[in-house]
Amino acid sequence: MQAIPSQEFLAAHLKKTHPRLLVTAEDFARVKKLIRENDLARRWYDKLRREAREVLGELPCRYRPQKSEGLLEVSRTVLRRVYLLALLQRVEGGSRYVHRLWQELDAAARFPDWHPGHFLDTGEMTHALAIAYDWLYDCWSPEQRAVLARAIRDKGLKPALKAYQRAEKDGWWVKSPYNWNQVCNGGIGLGALAVFEDSPELAAAVLQEALRSLPRAMGKFAPDGGCYEGPAYWGYATFYNTLFLAALETAVGRNFGLAEMPGYAATGFFPLYVTGPRDRTFNYADADEHIHWTTQMFWLARKFRQPVFAWYAHRLTRVHPLDLLWFETQGQRPQEAGLPLDRYFRGVEVATFRSSWADPRALFVGFKGGDNRAAHSHLDLGSFVLDAQGVRWALDLGGDDYDLPGYFDQDRWNYYRLRAEGHNTLVINPGPGPDQDPDAAAALIRFLSGPDRSLAIVDLTPAYARQAKRVWRGLALLNRQQVLVQDEILAEKPAEYWWAMHTTAEVCLSEDKKTAHLSHGKARLAARILSPREAVFKHLPARPFPLSPHPQGQAANGAVSKLAIHLEKVQDLRLVVLLQPLPGEERGPLPFFEEKIVPLSQW
Repeated sequence: MQAIPSQEFLAAHLKKTHPRLLVTAEDFARVKKLIRENDLARRWYDKLRREAREVLGELPCRYRPQKSEGLLEVSRTVLRRVYLLALLQRVEGGSRYVHRLWQELDAAARFPDWHPGHFLDTGEMTHALAIAYDWLYDCWSPEQRAVLARAIRDKGLKPALKAYQRAEKDGWWVKSPYNWNQVCNGGIGLGALAVFEDSPELAAAVLQEALRSLPRAMGKFAPDGGCYEGPAYWGYATFYNTLFLAALETAVGRNFGLAEMPGYAATGFFPLYVTGPRDRTFNYADADEHIHWTTQMFWLARKFRQPVFAWYAHRLTRVHPLDLLWFETQGQRPQEAGLPLDRYFRGVEVATFRSSWADPRALFVGFKGGDNRAAHSHLDLGSFVLDAQGVRWALDLGGDDYDLPGYFDQDRWNYYRLRAEGHNTLVINPGPGPDQDPDAAAALIRFLSGPDRSLAIVDLTPAYARQAKRVWRGLALLNRQQVLVQDEILAEKPAEYWWAMHTTAEVCLSEDKKTAHLSHGKARLAARILSPREAVFKHLPARPFPLSPHPQGQAANGAVSKLAIHLEKVQDLRLVVLLQPLPGEERGPLPFFEEKIVPLSQW
């Protein structure tokens, strides 16, 4: 990070014409050419045009704060409409898009505030009006520009400066290392760049504070570009982070060293590696199985000369107008780029393994340690997901309803989906309290990637320190065909253990209950207990244990069941389970397991 620029420096280097946020006038001309010559770009544009035409017939948003997320949904709707209508206006011209957009903007400018008590709302609404002001600057009358600039100043920049100056009271996000920091700073930063001439002293002060604050969050990219908050919040955070850097470059000509912060150049590899062969992510933390914010991958591809990032962005399902403005025609598949099949993201302590980049039926495993104190984290240290044959056999349930009582305080650990029992990990001596230490962090103490054997070992001792002297979990990918999960536990005294794997597959246990046959359509997978001799499988609903909390309103998880192992009165345990995707539709003899079980210390 370079020195914080002065107001005079910013004023001297600020581009004097519009548009200057994220794009130039030449970029809009490029889009016109692109949609004539590129089939994918044309399909995307047609999709955006259909959506924009639907917006023409809809009413402007109203000021309606909600319980948990305040005005956020309203801000996001306004923002989406701004990008859609502004792009169509710049490409097609006419009056209908700009006329409808003004109705939206005028309504938002008249809101009593942009809900600064939940500052994400303010950041996103400021972002919306900043883009509208800048991209369509020549379409607005002087009076309309004044309305937009005043709203950005009074409802965006002034509350932001108050938050920066009184962070302990009004702006906890200013010192946060997580997504709120990036979203709020990014949205507010765009507002300051848009209206700098209108309020130079205020805009400069806001930009200076944003440049001081943002590195606190960007520091979390180090060293390998991973995200503590999971893939969904990676998308949200890096989208806004990248918007601010891109806007600094187009408006001021530099990003003040932010793009050189450790890990940022590599962060585009994170979604690539945590996404499985059927585009389902390793959705740890409060995440679903898809990344909804991937536009930044085009910018990252160009900035860091990584065409494989553009390949990922080409697979978008929901198109953003910036996807066309930042479009890179030359993507490169991971196998063409020579990317390894496995990767370990240090810091966030996540490893992924796969059998192929090209095969949609490939085997894929995501495995994690991590930090239970991170924003949006679950008590999921040691958890994993498994894909094979186009099926997710071991899944992560994801988050629950944010409006549940206490979801973001200490009551968070009462909800099944957030507890260890709701993940594919261990529970030791289950009870009503948190089933992992909420303050625990677990590191991968070994990672190996080889052609025939890849593995990772996580030290889970901090998560279970009250019950055990040592807890290690190892996960190995054998010959790119089998997954071995091995747990070694030395308890303080004889203890009760649960091993679990959540699945939507049909489950049938063998007569001796040491093998479970899972099926999903024509796909099959076998789970086999290799050790200890007394262990057997159980097939259970995905519900809390009898002594666990069971608060009303939490997700029922009715379509999911749990393959489980339950052991009691054991002090020294080595529990080994082999997961084997099977060819064909009929149950037959399982492939022979040739490897000798060895201690994790010898892996």
